[in-house]
Amino acid sequence: MTNKPVLHYFNGRGRMESIRWLLAAAGVEFEEQFFETKEQLDKLKATVLLFQQVPMVEIDGMKLVQCRAILHYIAEKYNLLGKDMKERAKIIMYSEGVMDLMELVMVYPFLKGEEQTKKLTEITTKAKDRYFPAYEKVLKSHGQNFLVGNQMSMADVQLIEAILSVEEKVPDALSGFPLLQAFKTRMSSIPTIKKFLAPGSKRKPAIDPKDTEEIIKIFY
Repeated sequence: MTNKPVLHYFNGRGRMESIRWLLAAAGVEFEEQFFETKEQLDKLKATVLLFQQVPMVEIDGMKLVQCRAILHYIAEKYNLLGKDMKERAKIIMYSEGVMDLMELVMVYPFLKGEEQTKKLTEITTKAKDRYFPAYEKVLKSHGQNFLVGNQMSMADVQLIEAILSVEEKVPDALSGFPLLQAFKTRMSSIPTIKKFLAPGSKRKPAIDPKDTEEIIKIFY
């Protein structure tokens, strides 16, 4: 029996990718069990999924569901949630902002035509006008390398994931944000993250539009 966390999801990004990022940033090796059919997912729903939803992570004798619960447990376990209550509150606040932006990004490949075009415009506008200016302001306010407490936290890991995900669709997304550009370079150079960004890691590629129909069949 393995002591490594076991991640249960389909073989793609979705809501599991932030969990993969956080584990990788913490230097934690993990295993993955992919479901490829609706029947395999239904079996999980009938046996181990508390709310009949994925992602699910087996860790420390628990079968955890709900993304935020999983992320917060990993962050707490590996010292990525600050050193006191105030830092924790800020980290979670910044993390929630990133997750709001990533909701738009996750939906994008499942849309078509005009809906997808509108979503891309929304991603671009909200990244450049709402979210990235906010994080630029935070970094400027204290002049430190990370968002909170001058050490890497869950929020930093989620922000670098979001930056790279948005840049896949909006290559100039960081134009006009010099502190975020420097943040991206710093975060990408951290050994555990650099390893996760390298070919052959468990980081998943952007969902290909041709794969969306198969993914939809699994869930619906």
